[in-house]
Amino acid sequence: MYFIDVILPIPIKQAFTYAVNVHEAHFLKPGHRVAVPFGKSKIYTGIVYRVHQTPPQMYETKEIDQILDEHPLVTQTQLRHWQWIADYYLCSMGEVMRAALPGAFLLESETIIRLQTERPYTEATLSTQEELILEALENRQQLHLNDVRNLLEKKQVLGVIQALIDKNRVALVETLYEQYIPKMVSYLQLAPEYQEEAVLTALLDEMQRAPKQKEVLMQLFMLSARQSGAVKRQELLSALSGGVAPLKALIDKGIVIQEKKQTDRKALWEQETAASKGLSEAQQKALDEIRTAFSSKSVCLFHGVTSSGKTEVYVKLIEEMLDAGKQVLYMLPEIALTTQLISRLQYYFGDRVGVYHSRYSVHERVEVWNQVLRQDAKAQLVIGARSTVFLPFQDLGLIIVDEEHEHSFKQYSPAPRYHGRDSAIVLGALSEAKVLLGSATPALESYHNASTGKYGLVSLKERFGKVLLPDTQLVDLRDKNRKKRMQGHFSDTLLEAIKETLSENKQVILFKNRRGFAPIMECMTCGSAPQCPNCDVSLTYHKAKGQLRCHYCGYATPITKQCGACGSMTLDPKGFGTEQIQNELQELLPEARISRMDQDTTKGKHAHAKLIHAFEQGEIDVLVGTQMLAKGLDFRAVGLVGVMQADTLLNFPDFRAHERSFQLLSQVAGRAGRTKDRGKVLIQAYNPEHMILQQVTTHDFDGMFKDEMEQRRHYGYPPFNRLIRFTFKHRNFESMQNGARWFAKALEAQFNDGVLGPEIPPVGRIRNEYLSHVLLKVPIQAGIKAYKGKVGQLVRNFEAQKPFARIKLIVDVDPY
Repeated sequence: MYFIDVILPIPIKQAFTYAVNVHEAHFLKPGHRVAVPFGKSKIYTGIVYRVHQTPPQMYETKEIDQILDEHPLVTQTQLRHWQWIADYYLCSMGEVMRAALPGAFLLESETIIRLQTERPYTEATLSTQEELILEALENRQQLHLNDVRNLLEKKQVLGVIQALIDKNRVALVETLYEQYIPKMVSYLQLAPEYQEEAVLTALLDEMQRAPKQKEVLMQLFMLSARQSGAVKRQELLSALSGGVAPLKALIDKGIVIQEKKQTDRKALWEQETAASKGLSEAQQKALDEIRTAFSSKSVCLFHGVTSSGKTEVYVKLIEEMLDAGKQVLYMLPEIALTTQLISRLQYYFGDRVGVYHSRYSVHERVEVWNQVLRQDAKAQLVIGARSTVFLPFQDLGLIIVDEEHEHSFKQYSPAPRYHGRDSAIVLGALSEAKVLLGSATPALESYHNASTGKYGLVSLKERFGKVLLPDTQLVDLRDKNRKKRMQGHFSDTLLEAIKETLSENKQVILFKNRRGFAPIMECMTCGSAPQCPNCDVSLTYHKAKGQLRCHYCGYATPITKQCGACGSMTLDPKGFGTEQIQNELQELLPEARISRMDQDTTKGKHAHAKLIHAFEQGEIDVLVGTQMLAKGLDFRAVGLVGVMQADTLLNFPDFRAHERSFQLLSQVAGRAGRTKDRGKVLIQAYNPEHMILQQVTTHDFDGMFKDEMEQRRHYGYPPFNRLIRFTFKHRNFESMQNGARWFAKALEAQFNDGVLGPEIPPVGRIRNEYLSHVLLKVPIQAGIKAYKGKVGQLVRNFEAQKPFARIKLIVDVDPY
């Protein structure tokens, strides 16, 4: 007997063993997809992890349902990478599998209802709803659950179906359905017997009474001659005036042949590619240093100031890898960044660029996956967000992690709660590929690793073209308010600078890291503010939609003028977001063209691209936005960057608040003055003396690094300790707290030191579930495997306790 261990996309930390025959065992390899029965009736897609001859001891094996692929869909390197992610981030291989595979590969069974014909049915009175279902089945042979819901016009239909099962009238069948649908394009060409010019001329002469059919033939002939082959149906129809009927008549007569061909959804790059640009002396020096670093180390940190031309250095490295026949992965933290970079890289590499991220449809992602697996020329260079680390690279030579400091690389929910940068470094080690981490403001952990010799370190400290770093000034909001020099949220200094910049035909970026109109609507009579019914947080006012919205659970309600607590009509917005800045500035500068870039305005698939393109083309004068603006975008005409209120970044309850404030402010400042003229940055703050703000104005990364590392060493935070955060969730506050306290005591008994909490987070209830955190500090010199083994055992003990059975416990390794 042969057996296979199968990974199923469920959060259970074990593989499941199934029986296979000798032919299946010889055919199957790790990475193959198989459909397997699970439970009483469910069928899942599983990934083969191991083929062997050892039967399981605890249960009798079932046989697989079917093999789904001719070739393995997942590589051996991927399986090792999945295993590392599962072990390091304390989750199951099934959760990694669900995150890694595009949804169309995760075939799951669909419940189908059919008439039961094998056994005599029980004579019993049928309800009206039951009769309706049986009548529909006699006409249609089978129904899906959704069909039954529509038929009965109700959501809860399982009771009716169960009654029919009990009466032996229907049976349930679980069947797999394929989600991926290849894109088919219709091509047209003349039938072989009409392709000779003399025969075609005679045919056209016969068609004097059918002028529209004659026009179709003439157009098809001309397009075929121009393209030297078949013509797309849509292309031909767009060139005609007579509609579809004449074409259909020619197809029916056999004069024109129509054939459907599978094609990729990815749009082809139709322009000619260009040679990469020559490097400046400083860029060339950095490139040589990176090559030298790669000769002895597999990971290198590239610390280049904003607008220093890091991307052009990346392009040279990519060229070398592609010429050597290797695959390249280019990772970015935000989908917003891919829009600009795709065009830039396609300009150099054309159709060899593949794009993979969540804004692309599931079918597009499947096609990129298959291209990477086949080592197709169309996906030699893949650009995307953190999920690209899961692609099935066959011969990976280089991984570039751009803006490596960005916390967007961290997956917070659901599991696996992995970090894209760290996972890429491990993938590089498994694939024997080089990894280049690039940033103007590196993460302290990365810079520490580079400073201590674990990574290579290359610095590029001058901007391309020797343009000066922006002139950064602080504006004291306390002083401006006292002297009454504020118009709304704009100081006279910022407003004058905006007017001056626009008069010079340059563009302005305004940064505020909060979307919406105002975070609080406060009653001036009783002081209460509308709260989310599901979360412990006030509702944010969105003026454009006339709504109060919760940014945690999505709850929305129409704005009312009356206070819900005291009934007075004195609701007043407090604080401000991007929407209010846009409205205020439009009133102050009615002639200016002002747009907004935040989560509310970039929901569509191509919304980012449209906004960025409009700004690049000069159709927008002032762009107001959140941190989306700070992440590596290259705008050539920006003369001024204004930060509306920097204090909110600094006063965040997080050990990384100061580091992130420096990174965010330095990055957003870096959007200014990227060509010839020096840019200007104005940072409005109530506490301009703050050390971080002073360091931002002088571009003093080394000073910030030294100060922060001293704090981290003193208080035992990364990179000197690792962190594991345990989050407890339950609808009952007391039950949640009891569970958190029990777990914290168990951790203290096991590890003695380094346990903090339980502590209620700033937002203590989300989606009607109360939250509490417990933090475990793991010394960097301690064996992380031993710690995680003990933590895993504690988690299992906690879940086995009956009073805690309904408490959700979330384990997050490196929760930053």
